[in-house]
This record gives sequence, C-alpha cells and structure tokens, in this order.
Amino acid sequence: MIRSLAAVGAAALLSSFVHVPAFAAVVGVSTVSSLQAAIDTARPGQRLVLAEGVHTAERPVKITKSGITVAAASAGRTVFDKGGFELGAVRDVTIEGFVFNGTSTLSVPAEAQATRITRNTYNGNKDGASLTVSADDVQVDHNTFSNRSSEGVYLQITGPGSEIAKRTWVHHNYFYNHSFSGANGGESIRLGYSHKQSKSANAVIEHNLFEKANGDPEAISVKSSDNTIRFNTIRDSKGYIVLRHGNRTTVEGNLLFGSGIRFHGNDHKVFNNYVQNTGDRAIVFGKGSETDSGPTSTSHDRPDRVTVAFNTLVGTGAVVDSDTGTYAPKDCVLANNVIRGSSGGVVTLQSGSTVKYEGNVIWGGTGGSMPSSGYKSVDPKLVKDANGLFRLASGSPAINASVGTYSYVTRDFDLQARSGTRDVGADEYNSSAVRKPLTKADVGVSAP
Repeated sequence: MIRSLAAVGAAALLSSFVHVPAFAAVVGVSTVSSLQAAIDTARPGQRLVLAEGVHTAERPVKITKSGITVAAASAGRTVFDKGGFELGAVRDVTIEGFVFNGTSTLSVPAEAQATRITRNTYNGNKDGASLTVSADDVQVDHNTFSNRSSEGVYLQITGPGSEIAKRTWVHHNYFYNHSFSGANGGESIRLGYSHKQSKSANAVIEHNLFEKANGDPEAISVKSSDNTIRFNTIRDSKGYIVLRHGNRTTVEGNLLFGSGIRFHGNDHKVFNNYVQNTGDRAIVFGKGSETDSGPTSTSHDRPDRVTVAFNTLVGTGAVVDSDTGTYAPKDCVLANNVIRGSSGGVVTLQSGSTVKYEGNVIWGGTGGSMPSSGYKSVDPKLVKDANGLFRLASGSPAINASVGTYSYVTRDFDLQARSGTRDVGADEYNSSAVRKPLTKADVGVSAP
C-alpha cells in the first residue's frame, strides 16, 4: 500500500505527542529462572535485583549482557547454596550483594573485563579458589571471605594462559578465619603464579583487613611484578605479606600485628610500614636458592636491590632477619627505620649480605649484624596512642634525623606530608595522629 505524503506527515506529527515508555531501570525478580530471563533481555544501565532468600540453581546463571548490574535485594540476604553466576564475554558488569554458600561459585573469566565484584560474601570451603579473577581492570571491593578450612585461596588473581590479569583493584575487603592446617596453599590472596612472576600485573591491594589468616604463612602472596600493597591491616594471623616471586613491588603503609613482611626478587620498595610482632622477624630478607629466577622457576630468588626504609618495627629478638640460602641478599638498603627489640641483635642478616645501612634508630638490643655506622642506639621515645600504635613523642631523637635521599617517601603512614629532613620510622611527628588500624566496621559487606 502506498501512503500519501500528507498521511505520512500526519502520522509523524501524531507520534511526536505519544509517550513511548523507556525501559525499566530496575527490574525486580523473585526466582533464579526469572533472573535468567531478565538478564537475557537486559539493556545497558539496568539493575536486576533478585529477592531475598536461599536460592538453589542447578546450573550457574549466565550473564551475557554488558553494562548491567545484578544485585541482591539486600546485601547479605540473598543466598546461593548451589549454582551462582557464570560471566561470558561482557564488560562493565557489576555483581553485588550475594552470599555464596555451599558449592555456589562466581569467577571472572578473561573475557569479562572491567567487572566489579562488590559486597558479596564467600563463605566456607570451595572447590579451588573462592573467587578467581582472570580479566583485566576488575574491581573487588567490600566483600567478605570467611570460614574456610580446606586447601585453596580466598582470592586468586591469574589471567589467561601465560598472561596475568592487569590492573586488579582489591580494596575494603574482609578476609577472616582461614584455618587450613596444611603447610602450603591456604593464602588469603594469591596475586599471580610462579610461572607468571615476570608479568606486570600493576595490581593495587589496599585498605583490606585480615584476621585469623592462618591457612598459610602467606596472607598476601605476590607472584607477579609491578604491584602495590598498601594500607592493609593484618592481625591475629600467622600469614605475612610475602613478595614470593616477581620484581618492583611497593609495600607501603601497612599495619601488621603479630605478622610481618618477607620478600624475594628485585627492586622492591618497603616503606612506611608499622610492624608490631610480639616475637621477632618483623622484616625478613628471604633466602636465595638462585640469583635471578627464570620465568617459570619455583625456587626462592635472592633479594637484589630491595630498599627497606622509614618503617617502625617493634619486636623482641631478631626484628629484621633473613632466611639462610645459597645466595645472600645483594645490594639492598636498610635505612631510617625505628627498630625496637628487647634483647640480642635486632638485625640478623645472612653472612655475605651486601646491604647499605644508614640512619636507623635502634633500642632494646644491639645492632647485631648491622655495623655501628648504620644506626644510633638511642631511645626513640615511642608512646602508644589511643589506637594502639607506637608513635614518636615530642623530643624524640628520631625527629628530623633521617639521612640519604628517598624521594618517593613524601608522606608517612598517616598519609601526612613529610617535609624538610624527614623523621626516622613510619611516623612523621605530628600532634594530630589520624591513622588507626582497620576494624570490621571499615571493611566488608556493610561498610560505608
């Protein structure tokens, strides 16, 4: 049928006055099957909300649309005990507020880039990692990982094949109660793998709380290069921050109680950390089974050119220690640290280590293997603040006492600016202390 031009014009004029409803920005569903149907027809920008309750899915819900948010009606009250989610080749998808109990799972494959995993709870034992991230530009924030007793990590950051996931941002998560009793394989976070150690992940792991991280001696195990581990709190845990493989990682401003920092590899910077260990080994120069790891080696790489500076380290015996290996640490730096022990040598490094010592302040022990030119034995006048952190008191000999040039140390562990001749230790003296250890109220599903 051929319509006249007049008729077409009239129809167009009429349509300009007809309201065409936009798609619903929020779609609420009550069952897993209705959620799958809503996802299959979803448009970018939509928020698909699954009702509270316990949901059992015989197979994972498949997410095949980009730019959508799939959320629980109320964080922590929508529970999967079987099934979970399977992400396809999507981008900018957010998964928010679910509880993954039983065998339910969620992982981020390499093709699901820029995914956000937020305010979810991973509870109990899983087959493999509780959460695996293989894609680039993934944000993992405000989640709770809890109550695992089996082998396997809470969070595994990996990548496709021999590649590493890039620019993962892990922040404000709560890692709690990993009680695997084996010798290895129960880390809270494993960032990479031994065979990916030379790959630059450029991940940032910050503002996370670890409590009872006892599934492995490594709470955060870094097995890749060019990462930043900062502003985390570890307490009541045997797990350390460990640079197990890889190079050029920064460890800054972490608060560790009963834990510590151990490293292998080259060109790391460890500064502004506060380590209060009731035993010893607050800082550990890892053993060297080889001088430089090959790309697939699982051996311990000797620390080369690692700088440990402006930390506050409180322990008893060997506060700064090294493991014994075939190859001793080489061309490293121990500078401008406050080291407080109670007896014996506070620094005990392997014979043959080549380390530049300067500007350290020690108290409560002897220098140990550190030459007298590398420290002053003087009371730094540490006083405990209301948050349980030892800080410099007015008149401390550590104030304005640092030596050398460490241009990247522009702030202290409070994130307050350092100026002039910097103070020794993690704390730049200031009457207004602002830093406090993280608590459960600061991280996880319900945190602001």
